[in-house]
Amino acid sequence: MNTQVQNQENPLGYKSIPALLKSFAIPSIIAMVVSSLYNIVDQIFIGQGVGYLGNAATNVAYPLTTICLAIALLIGIGSASRFSLHLGAGEKDRACRVVGNGISMMVVFGMIYAVLVEIFLHPLLTAFGATPDVMPYAIEYTRITAVGMPFLIVTNGMSNLARADGSPKYSMTSMLIGAIVNTILDPVFIFVFHWGVAGAAWATVIGQICSFVSAVIYIGKFKNIELKREDIRLVPQECLKTASLGMSNSLNQVAITFVQIVLNNSLTYYGASSPYGTDIPLAACGIVMKTNAILLAFIIGISQGSQPIIGFNYGAKQYDRVRKTYKLAISVNLAISAVGFILFQFFPRQIISLFGTGDEMYFTFAVKFMRIFLFMIIANGVQLISSNFFSAIGKPVKGLLLSMTRQVFFLIPLILILPLFFGLDGIMFAGPVADSAAFVTTVILIVQEMRHMRGLEKAAAS
Repeated sequence: MNTQVQNQENPLGYKSIPALLKSFAIPSIIAMVVSSLYNIVDQIFIGQGVGYLGNAATNVAYPLTTICLAIALLIGIGSASRFSLHLGAGEKDRACRVVGNGISMMVVFGMIYAVLVEIFLHPLLTAFGATPDVMPYAIEYTRITAVGMPFLIVTNGMSNLARADGSPKYSMTSMLIGAIVNTILDPVFIFVFHWGVAGAAWATVIGQICSFVSAVIYIGKFKNIELKREDIRLVPQECLKTASLGMSNSLNQVAITFVQIVLNNSLTYYGASSPYGTDIPLAACGIVMKTNAILLAFIIGISQGSQPIIGFNYGAKQYDRVRKTYKLAISVNLAISAVGFILFQFFPRQIISLFGTGDEMYFTFAVKFMRIFLFMIIANGVQLISSNFFSAIGKPVKGLLLSMTRQVFFLIPLILILPLFFGLDGIMFAGPVADSAAFVTTVILIVQEMRHMRGLEKAAAS
């Protein structure tokens, strides 16, 4: 089947861009918000049922979840990007091999990661900033949640593949099932059975298993390909190609993990010599980062919703549709980010109050942290969407560079340097400064790529 016929058969090649982005992005946004709610719901119920030490424990354990999601993105985004590019080029056999190899990667990587977490849990939590008071809660919580990490990796990976196959609603439903189960079980296990942080952990794992079952069923439901037994096996060369396109998204999550580790340790260190002590900054940071994760879930949903459209049309050399999809995704992102900015700047205390009670000093620090650290949140989404854009068009190096700008090149050094001069305030101001620098870098790379794409169009026309 030639590429032109393939484009006429697949709506990604001819349907209106706004209609496509709406049909793909809305389920993707819901799926991402639902995914982030696993941790948010735990945080709220633990804050109400255990207190801020329980919140601090989930904050300390959170980097393990972000690493888990990094693995899922490495395989899921990498497989989905290659899948879309091959479909756009009319290469269904290669698309089958990509999907089958990706499924095997999800299973193997998930099991290895869970075992490593269980073996090295105590030193990992120590490195993530757990204080003596927080450590017992963190160990109790993470011993259990580690069991669900292989299920989380497969679910997220299959979610990306289902979306690339043209089934965004199925992807959303798989995530939604687990979140509903988690939300129902959390209050039952914490308040009725009095299991504390262990109850929240078991609710999370059971929800993840439910989502996993739904996601695995899709293996037999692909619309654009028919998987054969020989497709579902690990091929090192295929693994490397998939990893190269998923690397920018994955390393962005890993970078978030490093940021969390540096943040936790810096807040503990500088908090010890401040009126707030060590535990208040740690708990407040966890709430602010996870609240921000809800906004980021919307942005990531837009980014992932645009990925199949961009990848397919780039593979089909329909560059005008690629540009239109990117511009529309950025516009929607800016509108959503503006709403987030208003909420974080004008209603921070109300948001923080959802996560439990604390003394006035706790609320004073948490409100200040939210307002300052998230001040340039409007610019943050542009970098994230652009990073995924480069992965979608098969340019992993530029995607990798962009994914590293905010977290590694700017934010981590600023978190380490600014507190030397401004104490705890320096940690807070590192956020908006890094966001601004990453935004400028993103604009430069995107302008260059758009010029290159127009050059390809002119060359094809002549």
